[in-house]
Amino acid sequence: MRTIEGSVAAPAARVAIIVARFNHFINDSLVTGAVDALKRIGQVKDDNISVIWVPGAYEIPLAAQAAAKSGKYDGVVALGTVIRGSTAHFDFVAGESSSGLLGTSLAFDIPVGFGILTTENLEQSIERAGTKAGNKGSEAALTVLEMLNVLKAIKE
Repeated sequence: MRTIEGSVAAPAARVAIIVARFNHFINDSLVTGAVDALKRIGQVKDDNISVIWVPGAYEIPLAAQAAAKSGKYDGVVALGTVIRGSTAHFDFVAGESSSGLLGTSLAFDIPVGFGILTTENLEQSIERAGTKAGNKGSEAALTVLEMLNVLKAIKE
């Protein structure tokens, strides 16, 4: 029996971090967590990490698709924050961002880490950006690295 499990060390990985400017005071912490995880745990070289800013979470899938299509990156980390308000806007932005990122991953056979916070309020967002609930940017980055290694092992 063969078991395939990925490690998170991927020193040669080329990773794009796509991050929304909207709610940047939270997203800045997600970026810090993602970059730290890539460099410190994944051993990714600084020159192999690109941070690409877009207006909001709704625009992240298009930038992720462009990054994947360019062939310059092995994986994409998507970071943003969508906080529920009193309208249906939250549902559209969160749902379409998620669907778009999954579509990019499947269409281009590239790992896309989902680090877009979808929370009920500002407090939950802050908790998930590096306080009580950890840093979801870090988790999304580590997921990309592990999936890179899993996909590589599957192909061997």
